[in-house]
Amino acid sequence: EVVESLLAVPVIKGAKSATERFAGAEETLTIEAMMPNGWALQSGTSHFLGQNFARAFDVYFQTQEAAQRDLVWATSWGVSTRLLGALVMTHSDDAGLVLPPAVAPVQVVVVPIAAKKPDDKRLVQAAVDEICAALRPLRVKVDDRDNLRPGPKFYEWERKGVPLRVEIGPRDAAKRQLVLASRLGGDKEVLSLDDEPLLPQIRDRLDAIQARLFDAASRRLADNTHRLDAYDDMKARLLQNADCPGFFLVPWADDADNEAKIKADCKATIRCYPADLQHEAQDRACFYSGQPATHLA
Repeated sequence: EVVESLLAVPVIKGAKSATERFAGAEETLTIEAMMPNGWALQSGTSHFLGQNFARAFDVYFQTQEAAQRDLVWATSWGVSTRLLGALVMTHSDDAGLVLPPAVAPVQVVVVPIAAKKPDDKRLVQAAVDEICAALRPLRVKVDDRDNLRPGPKFYEWERKGVPLRVEIGPRDAAKRQLVLASRLGGDKEVLSLDDEPLLPQIRDRLDAIQARLFDAASRRLADNTHRLDAYDDMKARLLQNADCPGFFLVPWADDADNEAKIKADCKATIRCYPADLQHEAQDRACFYSGQPATHLA
């Protein structure tokens, strides 16, 4: 939920095969993401260690019922800075970083357009103050550096991935309006400072950016996930699309030896057994051995 709702990165939830699970664990659950190049990224894991590590390190607890010592049951789980890499790789483009509004340190940057006349400067500053007050509690940054022209400022904040940019100059302030630009591109918008409350309008656009990023990543995941029933078909696709292999959903008879043979033959590995798709393995034959399938991998 955190990865999908905050980072806007769709993932596949499931269990690891015995070969791929954490060494010494009895079960490993994982979330797997797909990067734009079609490669998998293990984005988080949860390991049920049973009593194996407690036995190795003599870790005991006292039972409540009989007041006896017993080996502890252990788990190990979490995510790491790898998720930051997933965030950067999933959404960014040739112009730089693209950050989902939910996690962007700066959600809206306000760039005042320099005015020469003192009265115009006061007018612009008053409008900037009004905008910032109206946008609380959003994370807003005012770029009032006077040693840079607007163009370089725009480029810098685009490169840093800020979702929305507000531009306001003397003419805008005089007309009681602002110019809004999205990091995702498209035409700029002109919003009035008087017609409607500003905060819900900006929130709506931030929500739209968040949804658009997740939808684009979800479409990429769906478009590069292939359902196959024969190993030769998967191998041919891997040879044909080596630069963007993607995921393959296949019926699989759990067999560590066959898993190793596939990895040696075409470098493919089992990412997980998707939790919500295991019913599809019923009454099907393994795509590699022809034996009755035990999982959908």
